[in-house]
Amino acid sequence: MSERGVEPRSPIRALAPQASASANSATRTSFSILLYNHIMSEIFDEAVKICQELIRIPSVNFGEEGGNERAIAEYVVSSLKEVGIDAKIYESAPNRCNVIAKIEGIDKTRPGLVLHGHLDVVPANSTDWQVDPFSGEIKDEMIWGRGAVDMKNVDAMILAIVRNWARNGIKPPRNITLAFFADEEAGGTYGSRYLVAKHPEIFADCTEAVSEVGGFSVTLRNGKRLYLIEGAQKGIHWIRITAKGTAGHGSFVNKDNAVTKISSAVEKIGNYEWPQRYTRTVRELFTAIAEATGQQLGEDFRPLLIEIGSAARMIGATLQNTSNPTQLNAGYKANVIPGSASAVIDGRFLPGFEHELNETIREIIGPDFEIETITRDIALEVPFEGRLVEAMCAAIKKLDPEGIPVPYLMSGGTDNKALSDLGITGYGFSPMRLPADLDFMALFHGVDERIPLTSFDFGVKALEDFLLNC
Repeated sequence: MSERGVEPRSPIRALAPQASASANSATRTSFSILLYNHIMSEIFDEAVKICQELIRIPSVNFGEEGGNERAIAEYVVSSLKEVGIDAKIYESAPNRCNVIAKIEGIDKTRPGLVLHGHLDVVPANSTDWQVDPFSGEIKDEMIWGRGAVDMKNVDAMILAIVRNWARNGIKPPRNITLAFFADEEAGGTYGSRYLVAKHPEIFADCTEAVSEVGGFSVTLRNGKRLYLIEGAQKGIHWIRITAKGTAGHGSFVNKDNAVTKISSAVEKIGNYEWPQRYTRTVRELFTAIAEATGQQLGEDFRPLLIEIGSAARMIGATLQNTSNPTQLNAGYKANVIPGSASAVIDGRFLPGFEHELNETIREIIGPDFEIETITRDIALEVPFEGRLVEAMCAAIKKLDPEGIPVPYLMSGGTDNKALSDLGITGYGFSPMRLPADLDFMALFHGVDERIPLTSFDFGVKALEDFLLNC
């Protein structure tokens, strides 16, 4: 018995029949492994099929233009109810649908876990792709399509695992609340934010959560593999800055030109060199990189970015606040100087540095601009410790003994931010062992989004092991 009174369970122990006392130990072990491999192969095959079917449901979120998760939510409900798992749709607005289901655990005295994914995907222009982005095609030993990485692959893993549990009478060690959210790609207003605000009772017994963008491998230049488990997220502050000026004829001299003012402000913001700010999570990650590569960790972490290849694009953004101009709006005719002009800035702040972001932008542009908040969301940082983290790390190490699980700070955000309002501690753990030469970061919201089948297989095994031991 464990210290919490729950016998640790593994896929092998859960699925293998009891052998007689006289059975040869080696034979028993061999049979258990064969049975485990057979069962995991079935789960993997089903996960691939489900992933393909999810991709074929175009649950595109167009942001302000709306989205529609109705069809995919109904698919998820049907998939769960088929094996006896009750599931309910929560509709926050017409066709904006979330799915909730409860998986009963062995020890009901322990707090529950939220295992969540999102059902929506960003748009895809089919003319840019090698394949139909909504075909779920398997090509070059990969599943292709919008959502193959973000995050219908993980939704499929979850569904295949719990369906297998239901068919075989397997229970996890603790209660699990399955949540498939709408609207994650546009801030969660109709998804996690809605459920947290309107139906907090769904998560009343839960203290921890696990979701996407974590547990994936990054191969260092020396061949060692780090597995990045998300334990922190940057905050978001999207703002619109507006310059006022004197409207007039385009042929006149105009020293009060709103377009000139906004252009100057955008240039200053876009070229500003933000100071390096290293949070606890960032220090833990870069300490691990230094140790794995035999280097010293200096005061400036940036020289170590070269060790992590293409992952440096995201990880590099976690060393500082960022402020990227993304939209401009001014004028309506070539020979008319407009009275106002505006720009949108995508601001991202590190945990504890929101004030610095806002105050610095104001200092950069000066007082003569209106600043309007478009979207704001919190930053997160949680300790990389405890039973849940230990279970994640153990699942990785079981499949890749040489792998090195480490925490990292994510430059974006997930639905864990909404759940944090309820005091739920969230991590990103959607495990995958990735090919060393795969530019994984480019696949998020990218053209030709795809996931290697080998990585998918690793994910199914690691995720189930984690869930059976969390």
